[in-house]
Amino acid sequence: MARDRAGAGLGLALLSAATFGTSGSFARSLTEAGWSPAAAVTARISAAALVLAVPAAVLLRGRWPALRRNLGMIGGYGVFAVAGAQVCFFNAIEYVSVGVGLLLEYLGTVLVVGWVWLRTGQRPRRLTVAGSAVALTGLAFVLNLAGNTRLDPLGVAWGLGAAIGLAVYYVLSSQAGDDLPPVAMASAGMVVGAAVLGTLGLVRLLPMHATFGDVRFAGHQTSWLVPVAGLSLVAAAVSYVVGIAAARMLGARLSSFVGLTEVIFAVLFAWLLLGELPTAIQLLGGALIVAGVALVRIDELAPRRASRVTVVQPEPALPTAS
Repeated sequence: MARDRAGAGLGLALLSAATFGTSGSFARSLTEAGWSPAAAVTARISAAALVLAVPAAVLLRGRWPALRRNLGMIGGYGVFAVAGAQVCFFNAIEYVSVGVGLLLEYLGTVLVVGWVWLRTGQRPRRLTVAGSAVALTGLAFVLNLAGNTRLDPLGVAWGLGAAIGLAVYYVLSSQAGDDLPPVAMASAGMVVGAAVLGTLGLVRLLPMHATFGDVRFAGHQTSWLVPVAGLSLVAAAVSYVVGIAAARMLGARLSSFVGLTEVIFAVLFAWLLLGELPTAIQLLGGALIVAGVALVRIDELAPRRASRVTVVQPEPALPTAS
């Protein structure tokens, strides 16, 4: 049963990473048409919150107190994991390259390992440390950081803020109680995130501008509604819901490492939708990320194997003749 649950969790985590990986391809068609990144993100989150509101209300019928009991967690999820992570990332890439920004954001997986260490008091074992190193090396290869990169202290600071937001996403997703369905948590968190982004836009701390003509997507001219629908339905509604479910099954540490495959999927979707071919070094990086995730997964299984070792009790001595 535990193995079946872990298998289902891995499948959901990969689905979440794949759907998250479509966001860049959808968003690029909007930004090239004149949308600001903040406007694209706000549209993405707001539309997804509306889409998930109905199924969330149905699932919460008779369980509304669960929403009230988890208000603090939902608020933190919406502010840090939904709005904060994306705002920090988009600010980071104003100062550093997209590749460096993504690498900084995905340092959140290392923060999750540190959080698990602090919470449980158990140091990460060699396989987890090795898996972290291998996966992050693969991430650097996939992002092709050997090209022209520029580092700016402010960009690095924003990138580390995105890493904190990503770590909060995995930690809170794994800690949510079963009384709060993943759909309800995602929907409520997006409402909070959209409200935060909308407020920042109203006070002009975030630039909010959009165009509503045709955009170019996947080599064709199409309505702006097509990429917005893709961002909200695929890259937000599906990805967040299944990501929360996966984190509850796998825990924060393993689900965060599986989440690294999002970068692989992003490269593949850019290839399929935008015609951007991956390089040999990017393919090697993808293999290293998978290897790193496998090492962390093996380490997750190790305690279970140890717990199955049975202690052989000594046989009672035979009675001796008196």
